[in-house]
Amino acid sequence: MGAPGSATSGRVGETDETKRQARLVVDQAFGALVELSHTIHAHPETNFAEERSAAATARFLAAHGLVVTEGVGGLPTAFVATAGSGPLTVAICAEYDALPGVGHACGHNIIAAAAAGAGAALAAVADDVGLTVRVVGTPGEEGGGGKITLLDQGVFEGVHAALMVHPWPEDRLTATCLAVSHFDVVFEGRSAHASAAPWEGVNAADAMVVAEVAIGLLRQQLPVDDQVHGIVTSGGEAANIIPGRVTGRFMARSRTLEGLRSLEPRVMACFEAGALAAGVHLTRTELAPVYSHMVTDAPLLAAYRANAEALGRSFAADDAGLPPPTLSTDMANVSLAVPTIHPLLGIEAGGSVNHQPEFAAACVTPSADRAISDGAVALAWTAIDAASDPALRRHLLGDARL
Repeated sequence: MGAPGSATSGRVGETDETKRQARLVVDQAFGALVELSHTIHAHPETNFAEERSAAATARFLAAHGLVVTEGVGGLPTAFVATAGSGPLTVAICAEYDALPGVGHACGHNIIAAAAAGAGAALAAVADDVGLTVRVVGTPGEEGGGGKITLLDQGVFEGVHAALMVHPWPEDRLTATCLAVSHFDVVFEGRSAHASAAPWEGVNAADAMVVAEVAIGLLRQQLPVDDQVHGIVTSGGEAANIIPGRVTGRFMARSRTLEGLRSLEPRVMACFEAGALAAGVHLTRTELAPVYSHMVTDAPLLAAYRANAEALGRSFAADDAGLPPPTLSTDMANVSLAVPTIHPLLGIEAGGSVNHQPEFAAACVTPSADRAISDGAVALAWTAIDAASDPALRRHLLGDARL
């Protein structure tokens, strides 16, 4: 965190009593926030199974004066924690699901703790500035689309702004957020002895090979930012058995929802070609709602930048015009309904990047712990600006799209 008095603007400086009070709450809760982050990290839970993580985050918020409702939107590991009764409603989104195999290699433990810290800070000042704060526990970001379900179930109804931060190897204001679909494919043929009677088999693995070769060739003609990637989740039982059933998990991404609608038939044609060539049956199963592209709210982002810089954060990569990182998130769907920001919060990652085991290890270091505090304060200060800055407040109240 930056030193007291390090703010570069009177609007965001700690001379402002409300912001000073919000920061004090985060400072006083810092030890508990680090404990929350490390506990979530030590017990990684994948999408929609985040029982311990959701409960721990909700307990922290309840202990700091927010009223918690669990199981919202029909999702057992989702919750809403509310404080204040002001006319401007700001949602702070908490994620806490882990990745299979590599745990918290996307730093959702930091996201949950920063959101909880921001919620506690805002609960202390919400009525003073005319805010209603709503911390939304959003499960299943890693391929489950939890926020999309919550959006569809009305959990974001009445929200004027939605905020969150996401760990990254450096501070960035935005990312190129691609629309994405998640799906499984199953090729079903017929098993047979690979030596004694291979002619009796219908090889499902051949279909997968043809499909992946076709996808590899398709990539040569795809527009920039269109992507296809996946894994074979089951390729057979033994080398001397013709595989009768082969399964895979895939993602297709494009810069916009419209682009994704154009890409998906081309990708499916590759799988259909494999099925046709091998003479097997193909089934596709959707794993989650489609994630959209993101629309970042510029005035909100400007407020966040000023507040983050007041805490000593730097956006040199953005100022230098370096290409933004590419990712996908279900927060993007929220952004099409509510003014939204999703800035990236830098931690010292030792050269690693998200979704690597080394990044998971970096998410419980002193740098990661500092990011919890900076993220919580920057989010809280931005919410205070949303309520206190007349132009920003008018923008949000006039741009409520729910």
